[in-house]
Amino acid sequence: MTGVEDAAGGGRSGAEPLLLGVRHHGPGSARAVRAALDAARPRVVLIEGPPEADALIELAGDEEMRPPVALLAHAVDEPGRSAFWPLAEFSPEWVAIRWALEHDVPARFIDLPATHTLVWGSGPEAESDAPAAHTDTEADTETGAGDDPDAEAREGVRIDPIGVLAEAAGYDDAERWWEDVVEHRGLGAGDAFAPFTVVEEAMGALREVYGSGGHDRDLVREACMRLQMRTAQREFEGGVAVVCGAWHVPALRQRSTVAGDRALVKGLPKVKVDMTWVPWTNRRLARAGGYGAGIDSPGWYGHLFAAPDRPVERWMTKVAGLLRDEDRGVSSAHVIEAVRLAETLAAMRGRPLAGLGETTDAVRAVMCEGSDVPLALVHDRLVVGDVMGEVPEAAPAVPLQRDLARLQKRLRLKPEALERELELDLRKETDAGRSRLLHRLRLLGVTWGEPATSRGSTGTFRETWRLRWEPELSVRVAEAGVWGTTVRAAATAKTETDATTAQGLAEVTGLAERCLLAELPDALPVVMRILADRAALDTDVGHLAQALPALVRSLRYGDVRGTDTGALAEVAAGLAERIFVGLPPACAALDMDAAEEMRRHLDAVHTAVGLLGEVPAAVHAGLRGRWHAVLRVLCARDTVPGVIRGRAVRLLLDDGELAQDEAARLMGLVLSRGTPPGDAAAWIEGFVGGGGGGMLLVHDERLLELVDGWLTGVPAEAFTDVLPLLRRTFSAYEPGVRRTLGELVRRGPGRRGSAEAGAGAAPGFGTGLDAERADAVLPVVRLLLGLDEVAGPEDGAALVGVAS
Repeated sequence: MTGVEDAAGGGRSGAEPLLLGVRHHGPGSARAVRAALDAARPRVVLIEGPPEADALIELAGDEEMRPPVALLAHAVDEPGRSAFWPLAEFSPEWVAIRWALEHDVPARFIDLPATHTLVWGSGPEAESDAPAAHTDTEADTETGAGDDPDAEAREGVRIDPIGVLAEAAGYDDAERWWEDVVEHRGLGAGDAFAPFTVVEEAMGALREVYGSGGHDRDLVREACMRLQMRTAQREFEGGVAVVCGAWHVPALRQRSTVAGDRALVKGLPKVKVDMTWVPWTNRRLARAGGYGAGIDSPGWYGHLFAAPDRPVERWMTKVAGLLRDEDRGVSSAHVIEAVRLAETLAAMRGRPLAGLGETTDAVRAVMCEGSDVPLALVHDRLVVGDVMGEVPEAAPAVPLQRDLARLQKRLRLKPEALERELELDLRKETDAGRSRLLHRLRLLGVTWGEPATSRGSTGTFRETWRLRWEPELSVRVAEAGVWGTTVRAAATAKTETDATTAQGLAEVTGLAERCLLAELPDALPVVMRILADRAALDTDVGHLAQALPALVRSLRYGDVRGTDTGALAEVAAGLAERIFVGLPPACAALDMDAAEEMRRHLDAVHTAVGLLGEVPAAVHAGLRGRWHAVLRVLCARDTVPGVIRGRAVRLLLDDGELAQDEAARLMGLVLSRGTPPGDAAAWIEGFVGGGGGGMLLVHDERLLELVDGWLTGVPAEAFTDVLPLLRRTFSAYEPGVRRTLGELVRRGPGRRGSAEAGAGAAPGFGTGLDAERADAVLPVVRLLLGLDEVAGPEDGAALVGVAS
């Protein structure tokens, strides 16, 4: 009599365990497990998983526990060494746990303890394949291959058991074969144990061919499971049910000695671990997310498991609802036609029920009109899904995790698996608190949110964040727990340490900026002291130029957050003065790459000085004037590369410190025949490159005429040398600007608007105001200003005054 027959016969004393070989995250396996347990009524349920989690099984019955969830194990002294065991609602292991809790039957995990799993897979050449788990060790190894019939190996080459069986059955798609023989066949009807008998026979045949794959870990894990099974057999006098990966069933069935199994597990390396439940997401259940034991369509499998009947009709209704929410015209007639098409395709392909392939084809043809764009949305939101699980507050957690949960609840900032944008107004208390939390978490390496470009106001009182909670962030929180028991204390301690160990000045200034954003007043004095010391010792102008912009931004952030930034302002002003002194000699005799890098520093310092001058502090008096003097020095020095000289002229012109006639004169000199074409092209790149350079040529035809005249006079042998520089410069312009410049050059500079141009006209403009064209924009201006009535021509002067 087999173990299945013994268990079905009442689980009498001495009977062999009921071995239920499953596919992890398989809804068909989950239904079959539930049916088998109902039929066998075992006295204890043993489940493949880390035994350290036995104390957490009771939490699975909590009302606040909603899968997908995962067991998280991490080393106490090194939280970054961790592993996850994910479980979905349709995972056979989860169904077994819930059945045991509902029937008041003990449940235990019997796999290799996590204390060994975590340390065993830490080496750079180690290969980790613990049951259905993600790992996050130093070697970035992953678990989940060995226990699932999705992956196994022989002689170091991994094979897919389901793929082998599918190929033997004449299928070229393993997932489609699994759906046909398991998900769509209603296994478990009549004989609840038949599915497991068939799967065990198939896996036994495969293991006869492929053996254990040559991996000692599989042998050790299976020895550990057999030892646990024997213990349960003695304790409960039979009546034992085991839910494990189907690949392991033949090994668990085979005869072995206790001494032999103990020898295999003896002397394994170990580390002290903690375990808890953490939320998981459908995306991380997917194989595309990097999960070795993952599936292609967790959302679809969840639907198959939960649907009481008519799964295809219910699925098409879900798809229609999603597309309607996205403002696509989908009616009930579309749903009916899509169901008919899916069933027809299934019949033509010889399938017992329309599967994911048939429903996808039907949705594409009927609801998406042949387009893959809306179909991609269906795949992302439904086939994979954006479901995120929840765990009860009673689950074990480090103090930092509890403080984070408290802040999330108080700030109404719930973690979500779906990426979303969050707009914050820092003048509101709640939004300011959210900003502080997100910035502090970033300092701790918990990148729940990333700053994004705001679509609205760009003022310092506005912030935009892109949020998405990934399960791995739970590990990052556990790691950060070594810095403190609260988010604020931990962020303060880590910032102080990072500032002390920072390698460069720019790194320290970046920390100062982030410290102000996170509002860490206890860490700021430490960071500022280190910043002042580093700035005093650093003589590299490039380093100073990299550091200044972050300091100036910090001053502005401090202003909107009400932070005292007096010490920061003094350091910023001191850095600026040192840059003014050191920049001219640092710009001499640079090669092309170094000159381009220095040009970027020049732009950054120019912007920073402009912002620094807006900060109300006596120490900043005269900074802009001294900066303009430095730019004039750079304009006049022949030893300075052309790209920097051209940029200095452009910056002075933009600030109104250089007349257009003088700028045209300097351009004429540099574009004269005596200047090598390469130097002239570099000067042009510096002058008209970047934002606004194209419009400068559009509205000042004298400059355009100089460039055009110089370009037509470049010798043929030098033209190919200067062409890359010019292409890089002009290709950065907006298409409309390039088109306008082309028209001007085609007509010839100076001819545009000649009919109305006069002696007093500015280059590129007529002699007077075109009142009719100006009046056309007045309604828009009035709307922007929030005025009630539409403006008439007589309101033009008043509106111009208000707008200016």
